[in-house]
Amino acid sequence: MQILRGLMIVAGIASLAACDFNKFDEVDALNEAQAVGSPFTQKLTAEYKAFIDSEMDQTDHADSIHFARKGLSSARGDVVMPEPLGDWNIQAEHMDELATGRSRMIAMFDLGAREMYPDVSAVAQSRYDCWMEQQEENFQQDDIDRCKREFLAALEQLEGAMPQQPPAAAPAPAGPFNVDPNAPMEVENAMYLVFFDWDQSVLGPGAQSVLDAVAAEVSKRSLNAVNVVGHADKSGPEGYNDKLASRRANAVRDALVQRGVPANIINVSSRGENEPLVETADNVREPANRRAQISFQ
Repeated sequence: MQILRGLMIVAGIASLAACDFNKFDEVDALNEAQAVGSPFTQKLTAEYKAFIDSEMDQTDHADSIHFARKGLSSARGDVVMPEPLGDWNIQAEHMDELATGRSRMIAMFDLGAREMYPDVSAVAQSRYDCWMEQQEENFQQDDIDRCKREFLAALEQLEGAMPQQPPAAAPAPAGPFNVDPNAPMEVENAMYLVFFDWDQSVLGPGAQSVLDAVAAEVSKRSLNAVNVVGHADKSGPEGYNDKLASRRANAVRDALVQRGVPANIINVSSRGENEPLVETADNVREPANRRAQISFQ
């Protein structure tokens, strides 16, 4: 295990209610924590609890502490990301499939899978982290296969359920270090979705995570425009939904400006209940249609 992981996800852990670090170490603290936040972060906390319990049974204390810290952050309501490849000593022949799996999962998360299918998304992330950890150890083949199989099953469930599934990534070139899961996409292909609760324009933890990624991407590029389009489902009057969609787009614009995106390149518009991701009858609440869509020019 590389030392870098031991430095991650420590800020703010002491603020978790009911966690006494004089009495408990990180593993005990996670088992005592009451998760808050979104359905995704609460389910992910439960997944990490189960994972570290199995690791402790195998006396893998170092990795147990690492994932306990991730679980504590998730229990606080923070959106923690799947493990990055660079933090693990993975053999060359396993790099490509791990990088491809992570890229596919992040694509689903960017489309809103964590908000729309929180339980399956949490299972996918926890099993991916398990696969990564077991693959680094590389001696318990049954555990490697189990984590990989359960990750792929959850990922395929998300890809089959999500609207506007992105096209499959082109095969990676041969060689262990030719995969760059963090390589920027082409400007015309960049698209991010921020989802909202019913009748709300407040940005939740999942939305904040997406906007962090958008701001980071904008900072790397020379863009002519960032387009933000607000949407609503059909569960209210059309005129009201037009205004709600506009409030959602403006909330995203304001959050991007707070993150350093120049206000003069942000174009804001709304489509109301038109252009849904999922077609529904009138007066139907549909989470996928309560969104703001962000693209670049």
